[in-house]
Amino acid sequence: MGKAVYSGANAHFLEVNKNSLLKDTKIQLIVYDDKYEPELTIENTKKLIKEDIFAFFGFVGTPTVKKILPILESHDIPFIAPFTGAPFLRKTNEKNYVNFRSSYQEEISHIVKYLHKKKKITKFAVFYQNDDYGEVGFVSLLHALDNEGLTLAGEGAYKRNTLSIRHAFYEIKSVKPQAVLMVGAYKANALFIKTAKSNPVFKDTIFCNLSFGDADEMIKELNYETNNLLFSQVVPYFNDDSKAVILEYKKMMNKYYPKQELGFVSLEAFLAAKTLTMALNNIKGRVSRDKFLKEIKNLPKNSLDGIMIDFKNSELHNEVYLFEYKNSKFIEVKQ
Repeated sequence: MGKAVYSGANAHFLEVNKNSLLKDTKIQLIVYDDKYEPELTIENTKKLIKEDIFAFFGFVGTPTVKKILPILESHDIPFIAPFTGAPFLRKTNEKNYVNFRSSYQEEISHIVKYLHKKKKITKFAVFYQNDDYGEVGFVSLLHALDNEGLTLAGEGAYKRNTLSIRHAFYEIKSVKPQAVLMVGAYKANALFIKTAKSNPVFKDTIFCNLSFGDADEMIKELNYETNNLLFSQVVPYFNDDSKAVILEYKKMMNKYYPKQELGFVSLEAFLAAKTLTMALNNIKGRVSRDKFLKEIKNLPKNSLDGIMIDFKNSELHNEVYLFEYKNSKFIEVKQ
């Protein structure tokens, strides 16, 4: 996932630098690996501050980002397009936070509403990562169910950065759910689904994956056996050639990262990177962080050539898309 975020964003930055699209300014993307461990995120963030960076960009993960909130709040540095749908980056007065994506609450609400209204499903369980990411998803699901007049049927958790799903599997199996919301990383989600699909209790169960679950990697882990899977995403399909900005994304990925497969994650990072450079380009006179934040929050709605942006609730792109995977491609589900 980190490689996908990096390649998507840097494909745009490299093109901007090569063609001097920011006048005399060059973008330097400095990258450190935190291995999805919050303590390393703290170390890396402090390193970046010492390097006198202009803005933080593309941090991946809810527990990792939550750990550095005190640092973010004590330094006047823009925090742009983190790869998380956490509410603490949205329901806030912090002027430095600019999310590109919709929240997990929005994703989960769309999933629950669609399954309840269109599929008449009433019995939901949740498989979640036992950390801040999982907790956010768990609480968001409770709210979404309550809005539909439903209650949670069952739950099961696993430890972050492990594949210890056995206990969670048996907990969820015992309630015989019609749908399971997956609030985890793609390898753990995929293992749970594989295990469940070999058990008759889950024969008709629908497995619902959030955008952080990385749909592209998950279908590979499942050997493309994707019946009864639903994916929520915060960007359109990465092969939608009807949108000029997606054609641009595909061209830049092929140019700079031809070995990196296309996907939702790298597309999101590409789009977020593009909003960042457009905002910089719109600044009049000397570049400053305050001017940059003002510009990125006030970009024209059609700036991304086919994908609307409208800054509200600390988010630039306030959309959720639902997909199934059939005949070797993602098919959008109309809600």
